Amino acid sequence: MSEATEQNGKHFPEKQLWGREGFRDDPYIEAESLEVAGDAPAVILPLAAWLGLDDDVRRTSNRRIGVFVAPGESIDPLLDKLDTVPLIALQFPAFNDGRSYSKAEILKGRHGFKGELRAVGDVLVDQVVFMLRAGFDTLEVTNPVALKRLSASDLRDTPGYYQPGRGSAKTAGGFSWRRTPAA
Repeated sequence: MSEATEQNGKHFPEKQLWGREGFRDDPYIEAESLEVAGDAPAVILPLAAWLGLDDDVRRTSNRRIGVFVAPGESIDPLLDKLDTVPLIALQFPAFNDGRSYSKAEILKGRHGFKGELRAVGDVLVDQVVFMLRAGFDTLEVTNPVALKRLSASDLRDTPGYYQPGRGSAKTAGGFSWRRTPAA
C-alpha cells in the first residue's frame, strides 16, 4: 500500500493515475522483470528488460506488458514493435527535462502508437495541458498541488497555440501555423 500525503485536510495516495476522464485505478505494477512481477496481470518493465523478452512472450503472454523509457534511452528499438506494446511510460525526472515530450510526439504523431502513453515522474499541473497536447493519455501524478487541482477539475489552458499538437484544432483563416485548442 502506498503512503498518503495530506494537503488542506485531504489525503492523497503517494501517486495517482489521471486521464482526461479523471482519476482512475492503475491496473499496472512496475517491476524489474516478469519473474519479480509474479502473476500480476499488467506490468511495466524497464526498457532493457522489455527488450530482453522473447518476441513470442510479448505477443502470446496472457498479461499486458508495458515498457518504461527513461529520457536518455532511445525509443528506436520499440518502433517496429509498437503493435505489441499496450503501454509506454515516458519519464519526466524534472520539470525542466522535456525529452519525453519529443518522444511522445514521435510515438503518437509519426508512428501512430495506439496504446496508452503515460507520463511518469515530476508531473506538475502547469505541464498537464502540454502533456495532453503532446499525446499522453494518462499521467502518474505525485505532486500535491497537481493532485489537488486535478481532483477539483481546475485545469487551465492557454487561449491559443502557435504550434500544432494532438489537442489542437485548426482555425479558419489567419496563419496556417497558428492553432487553437479543441472545444
